[in-house]
Amino acid sequence: MSDQLSLQDLGRPLHETTFIVVDLETTGGSPATSAITEIGAVKVRAGEVLGEFRTFVNPGGPIPVFITVLTGITDSMVALAPGIESALPAFLEFCDNADNAVLVAHNAPFDIGFLKAASAQLKIEWPNYETLDTAKLARTILSKDEVKDCKLGTLAPFFGAATTPNHRALDDARATVDVLHGLISRLGNLGVSTLSDLREFSHRVTPAQKKKKYLAEDIPATCGVYIFKDNKGVPLYVGVSNNLRNRVRSYFTASEQRRRIIDMIAIAESVETIICRTPLEASVLELRLIEEFQPRINRRSKQQSKSHWVHLTRERFPRLTVARGIEKIDDQWIGPFASRSDAQLAIECVYEVLPLRQCTPRITIASQKKSSACALAGMGKCGAPCIGDQSTDDYEAIVDVARHLFTLDASLVVDRANIRMRELASEERFEEAIEVRNRLTSFLRASSRAERLRAFVRLPQIITALPTPEGGWEFTCIRYGRFAGALMSDPGYAPQLTIDSLLLLSDPVTPSSRILPASSHEEVERILRYVETPGLRLVEVQEEWSAPVRGSQAHRHALEALEIAIPTIKPTGGGHDGRPLLRKSRIGLTD
Repeated sequence: MSDQLSLQDLGRPLHETTFIVVDLETTGGSPATSAITEIGAVKVRAGEVLGEFRTFVNPGGPIPVFITVLTGITDSMVALAPGIESALPAFLEFCDNADNAVLVAHNAPFDIGFLKAASAQLKIEWPNYETLDTAKLARTILSKDEVKDCKLGTLAPFFGAATTPNHRALDDARATVDVLHGLISRLGNLGVSTLSDLREFSHRVTPAQKKKKYLAEDIPATCGVYIFKDNKGVPLYVGVSNNLRNRVRSYFTASEQRRRIIDMIAIAESVETIICRTPLEASVLELRLIEEFQPRINRRSKQQSKSHWVHLTRERFPRLTVARGIEKIDDQWIGPFASRSDAQLAIECVYEVLPLRQCTPRITIASQKKSSACALAGMGKCGAPCIGDQSTDDYEAIVDVARHLFTLDASLVVDRANIRMRELASEERFEEAIEVRNRLTSFLRASSRAERLRAFVRLPQIITALPTPEGGWEFTCIRYGRFAGALMSDPGYAPQLTIDSLLLLSDPVTPSSRILPASSHEEVERILRYVETPGLRLVEVQEEWSAPVRGSQAHRHALEALEIAIPTIKPTGGGHDGRPLLRKSRIGLTD
């Protein structure tokens, strides 16, 4: 919660507090580049709905098709709606500009951030609202045994919400009201009854944090890796920081509210630190230690070697298949994928544009004489090579197109999917459109990652130089996509001498036959992000480093829009005219 109400306000009982629960729909994820398309809000006090507000907002530009698929909001629905210059004052009027109200949202930084950005743009003073994030509060109160995550779509059924979230502003606000009431009910059992109690609960320090605070003593204020260990010296958690002292100390303050971390602190008996020369070295070391130790509190990066990949099999009539840690097979692969099901979505995306065979048995001359065609052949989605109706050369031409999609030009799948999504959205067949979007998302994300990985891990050696604030240089050696070493050069010291030393001290790297010859995909991608740091210079690049002009990375704008859209249930359409709808009643708004 923010620090904006008076002491008298903070002492007000929660049942006497007015909560304004708000939700927005937008054209994207950032107020700097996106706009609001819908505002929905519910005003409640003591469990009673005092009023509801809903308006479409004309964003001043087209709504991306992916957002339309997600929300059901089309350009025609907002064409006659008020602009933000009218919609925002109407929303603030609904709030009555009440400084003593509490503004509530699920993932509040997103919604409140858009509203504040709009206020700043319009030169409207933002009211002195206390804010409450139900997502953050839920993460503090609920355990993993109760809910798998704290998304609105998970919490709404958990608390028995009367409204199902569907990515429409008013419905999501209504669902958030029920989640808020469920959380307040849980807080009541913990003795929380006023705003000040709620603030104190949100900023509490557990007895374990107080008791174990000594573990943060004598930690150096430099970059590196820290390891929490139990009484047997077994690593519990591995982390990285540019300032080890500040980061480790933060675990023993009220700002640390993650339940699993609080539980970890209770059993931790020591903290080991490893000082690193550069932040990249520390970041890579963290990944390697997590892979080695498999600390039970860490969630990410524990399955680096078990990622899924999609590749074309090596046989007379190749097919697409999912595998883990496959051997290097030319350029006939994309990935990695987080799960087998995600990989299967990408395969289905390719099937929508190419008649590759989907059967699994290996096709031989003998099997062709005994087999019968499947239903896909009758539907024109397969040339039936299994029964000899398609020659090896004809089938190989289709496989060549698949390789082309993987490595050079993804336009075919992107264009076909966009056309299909627009058709389905215009017919209000949103569930089917979402399925198309999900398949395209999976393919684009994986093929884009594959393009970057494939090009980078082929380079025998890269030397980079990043200027330091002190006027020196941070030199890094990367071999076959693996971090090999780093050295710092002081201001005024000849950089070439440092580079020569770096080449001598860096780890030798021998590439293997696997698709990533020397490291995990997480390490390669972390290094790639580092190489893209503004101001970084390439001192040496052995061999060619390039990307296809029409490859998946060229469609990055579409990929970014796709990743904003989170797959949920079918959005509801709306027959609304875009005008603000305001009601002050106990039963609220009805269509």
